[in-house]
Amino acid sequence: MNEPVSPFKGRTGLTRICNAAGYSWAGLRATFRHEDAFRQEVFLAALMVPLALFLGETGIERALMIAAVLGVLIVELLNSALEAAVDRISLEHDLLIKRAKDTGSAAVMLALVNVVAVWALVLLG
Repeated sequence: MNEPVSPFKGRTGLTRICNAAGYSWAGLRATFRHEDAFRQEVFLAALMVPLALFLGETGIERALMIAAVLGVLIVELLNSALEAAVDRISLEHDLLIKRAKDTGSAAVMLALVNVVAVWALVLLG
C-alpha cells in the first residue's frame, strides 16, 4: 500500500535542517509583517523575557516565566496559520470558519491567561 508523499519531503540531513530553518524564519517574518497581535506580543516578549531573568529567583522560576511568554508567541503563530489557511479556502461568512477562528482566538486568550497566572504565582507565591 503506497501512501501519498509530498514531493517536498525528499530532503534529509543538513539540507533538510537548513531548509526548515529558512521556512521557519520566513514564517516568523510573514507573521510579524501581517499580524498586529503578533507584533504586539513580540514587543511584550522583548520586555518580559529580560524581566523574567531579573525577577525570577531560581532557574525554574525564570524558565517558567519565559516559557509562558514564548507559549503566547507559539499559540499566536498557530492561530495565524489557521486563519491564513481558512481565509485561503473562503472569505465568505461561514459558521465553521467562524468557529475555527474563534477557537484559535480562544487558544491565544488562554495562553495570555497562563502568562498572568504563572507570573503571579512566581512573583507573589
